[in-house]
Amino acid sequence: MSVLVFADSTEGKFKKSAFEVVSYAKNVADQLSTNLVAVTINADDSDALFTYGAEKVLSVTNEALQTFNAKQYASVIQQAAASSEASVVVLDSSIDTLHTAPLLAVALNAGYASNVVAIPSSTAPFTVKRKAFSNKGFSHTVISTDHKIIGVAKNSYGIHVNEVAGTTEDFNATIATSGVTSEKLERVSGKVTIADAEVVVSAGRGLKGPENWGMIEDLADVLGAATACSKPVSDLGWRPHGEHVGQTGKPVASNLYIAIGISGAIQHLAGINASKVKVVINTDPEAPFFKAADYGIVGDAFEVIPSLIEKLKAFKQAS
Repeated sequence: MSVLVFADSTEGKFKKSAFEVVSYAKNVADQLSTNLVAVTINADDSDALFTYGAEKVLSVTNEALQTFNAKQYASVIQQAAASSEASVVVLDSSIDTLHTAPLLAVALNAGYASNVVAIPSSTAPFTVKRKAFSNKGFSHTVISTDHKIIGVAKNSYGIHVNEVAGTTEDFNATIATSGVTSEKLERVSGKVTIADAEVVVSAGRGLKGPENWGMIEDLADVLGAATACSKPVSDLGWRPHGEHVGQTGKPVASNLYIAIGISGAIQHLAGINASKVKVVINTDPEAPFFKAADYGIVGDAFEVIPSLIEKLKAFKQAS
């Protein structure tokens, strides 16, 4: 018996979430008094996972897997689980994984708990704490199947160093046939991605037009943050759809989320509610977002943001 963790990567580089799920899985393996095995797909440096507790890495390298395909990824993980006799499989909660995990659950006849925020409170019965009701509450879920799949919520457990002397071996997985093909893949380069960002600067229709996004990008640059937007903004074509955050876009669980000119529709709040600190800047003191905010500024973004950028630059120079 073992615990298997899938450490996801992009263009050969591990995502931040990969180190978090390995850290989490190591704790689960210790609870079960078993070993931790990681599986990677087209990752450059699998040895990096030894720092966080992976004792063995099954390294899959195959050109057919360069582009994400849920069915093929699920098949690879299932084969790795069978090879390592894993009773528990740990994944992150990325958009890709939310497509992969259900297929993997069917293949393993496993119970799947998504959005898990803490290590199991009990292993008999196997009980995990999950976010529920659009992040407004928690549920304690029992997984009673022989095989169990855990989807760890981003930024919920953290990254913990637990160095071990691990080994890496090539794993020759059979690539499943899929009826889905990708004709084109476009990646944003040279910017902090929303998925990996510690800080997210997001703006809405209060910016009045795409020509005013320069100050949002300037603020993001000063903070080392990712830029994001509300759904109406992406629908209007002011910003790429890849920057749309919220329940119908990309979920955000950053340490700091700054919302500028966003009223705070329930779908938007549901998608960013997992962020630890929320700052709202809006001219309307009755904007719903203020009720969810940790800090709020009632003011004109065109006055507040330039002043904020100036103060942040001065602070960085002084320090």
